[in-house]
Amino acid sequence: MAKKNTPEVNAGQKVQTKYDRKMEARRIKEEKDKRDDKIFKIVSSVIGIAIVLGIVAGVAFSVITKQTALKGTYIQVGERKVSELEFDYYYNSSVNNYLTTYGSLISYMGLDTTKDFSEQAYTDEMSWKDMFDQMAVQQMTQIFALSDDAKANGFTYDDSEDYAERVESIKTAAENAGVSVSEYYKSAFGELATEKNVAPFMKENLLAVAYYNELLEVNAPSDEEIDAYYQENKQSYDKVDFRSFVFTADLAEDASEEDINKAMEELEKQADAFMEARKAGEDFEELCIKYAPEESKANYEDADSEFSLSEGIYYSGVPYTISEWLYDDARKEGDITVLADETNHRVYVAEFISKYYDEADDASISSVISSDKVTDYIAGLVEKYEITDTKNRLKYLTVNTESETEENTTEETADEAVGEESTESAAE
Repeated sequence: MAKKNTPEVNAGQKVQTKYDRKMEARRIKEEKDKRDDKIFKIVSSVIGIAIVLGIVAGVAFSVITKQTALKGTYIQVGERKVSELEFDYYYNSSVNNYLTTYGSLISYMGLDTTKDFSEQAYTDEMSWKDMFDQMAVQQMTQIFALSDDAKANGFTYDDSEDYAERVESIKTAAENAGVSVSEYYKSAFGELATEKNVAPFMKENLLAVAYYNELLEVNAPSDEEIDAYYQENKQSYDKVDFRSFVFTADLAEDASEEDINKAMEELEKQADAFMEARKAGEDFEELCIKYAPEESKANYEDADSEFSLSEGIYYSGVPYTISEWLYDDARKEGDITVLADETNHRVYVAEFISKYYDEADDASISSVISSDKVTDYIAGLVEKYEITDTKNRLKYLTVNTESETEENTTEETADEAVGEESTESAAE
């Protein structure tokens, strides 16, 4: 007879049925799910806190960074602590002024305005950014020096009208550029610039300019000083009236020296013939018509234009080939000569009429004298303003220091050599 496989039962132990085992498994699963859910909530809470703290830290970092840029010390000029905001104002102003001044010549100077200035070489030692950094520091130093001196000397200036005009011009520029005023401030003066936070810098600039103009007036020269300056620089201020005609050789690019010499000899023969005819009494303008190429004759045929006549020309505006001759004190009205420009393969016929000083240039000389005086005065002020760059942001300072060290070393070596040579000479 088969024996049933029945579990052994210990005293006091309850027999588990299939149903009991199923319910126990469900209970264990529910407890596990509750435990997992609790763990998930705890972990999620911790992660949430970390995320919130991360966001707060990021915001705090951003705020701190911005506040540092607005109020922290970027560099120091004399006793003046300059923020990054203020430095950017002068840096961007310097860049914009430079680009406006040189315009289309910028590309020929090797600057690509679409690329990072710090990655473009200005010299072997400096990048374009270094150069603009230097310009910005020089500009702000002069502004600070003038501003401080103005206050020290009790100079007063109402900037309200000039500042309002400046703000209005910026609004007009923004409108013309098709951008908002706030965007224009950022592009013109730096990312952190606003109309409000750059206002003190603009007003200080206006004060410095007003004080500079005051210094010019204070340092205006006397009539005696103007005359003395003129006497020392007559050639720069005297004007001349003269007539001239130019014979130009028509040479091939690969012309030989022999061809050039023959062409120049022919030009000089024609110029000599022109000069002799003029001395004989022929009209200068009529001679120009006679010798001018067909394409140029019309210039001289207009009797009202007197194309050959030049009046009120400064030395710097006279062709260098004939300038020394015209400005020679021995010149007198009616003198005529033939002079060759070997470099450009030209021959001039020039006739002197007169040389004189225009008293209207007194104002120009006065401006030069007063400007020189004020420039020297400002240079003396600026010397007191040491540049402090503890965070090494201005590379040009290091370059200049190295250059000065090398220059001093060279001078010392030269002095030593001279000293040794002198000693040897004395010994001999």
